[in-house]
Amino acid sequence: MEYTSVSGLCREAEEQGKTISALVLADQAQQMELTREEVYDRMAQRLQVMRQAVQAGVDPALRSTSGLTGGDAAKLMDYAQSGGLSGSFLTRSIARAVAVAEYNAAMGKVVAAPTAGSCGTLPGTVVSMLEEGLCGEEAAVMALVTAGASGMVIAQKACIAGAQGGCQAECGSAAAMAAAALVELKGGSPTQAAHACAMALKNQMGLVCDPVAGLVEIPCIKRNAGGVSIAFTAADMALAGVESKIPVDECIQAMAAVGDAMAPSLKETAQGGLAVTPTGLRLKEQVFGS
Repeated sequence: MEYTSVSGLCREAEEQGKTISALVLADQAQQMELTREEVYDRMAQRLQVMRQAVQAGVDPALRSTSGLTGGDAAKLMDYAQSGGLSGSFLTRSIARAVAVAEYNAAMGKVVAAPTAGSCGTLPGTVVSMLEEGLCGEEAAVMALVTAGASGMVIAQKACIAGAQGGCQAECGSAAAMAAAALVELKGGSPTQAAHACAMALKNQMGLVCDPVAGLVEIPCIKRNAGGVSIAFTAADMALAGVESKIPVDECIQAMAAVGDAMAPSLKETAQGGLAVTPTGLRLKEQVFGS
């Protein structure tokens, strides 16, 4: 398979009576000249890295090298005990996303999913489903395969780099990948996964990349938290039978066009957006000096 169309992957999976992950796992094994078990084990290792990053990231003493971020995941985990406005499960999921993103800022080992700047969204969803007892480990691993397949299409037909397409290409893609994974975890069809992917993309389309001080911390970490909320929302809509009126592959094409139209100041250069606010400039000086 060429991974140039999410709808094409879904159509092939449904014609064969398979999940997206089963279809893709078999194809990747063939392309990589490995057994299915070897490819599965590689993805299982990535899941373990995600789980370890969550565990390390909730340390209340964790701080980034710059000193700008850290400790917020622990605050969220504590707050989740009260139930929170959005419920304890979603609050803990957000906490896990923040934990991984904060661990990344502290130079910890993460899975780029699809990038280091968007590394918290997929663990915030799939790892949460696993840790909360809502799925088994095998299902979580296979969900990551589905997420990866969606990400490969986005990477080929648009982009996943903030320097090329803005944060919509990073956190937007991550939310779309996570939404598709969640639909499969809940027993949804490949077509429903495609709708979830599209709706997640639409909800982050146009998001700029404006890292304060040029670091993957502010506002990147909190955008991972937002990506988790969008992924769950998109998955729930798709599972309820809500469809994206704009097909997923057209959403990907639109994202690419929006990224091309963005000014360079809004694509990871730290020359626009939040990076050039008075506080953003003050924080830059705090880290690097005048």
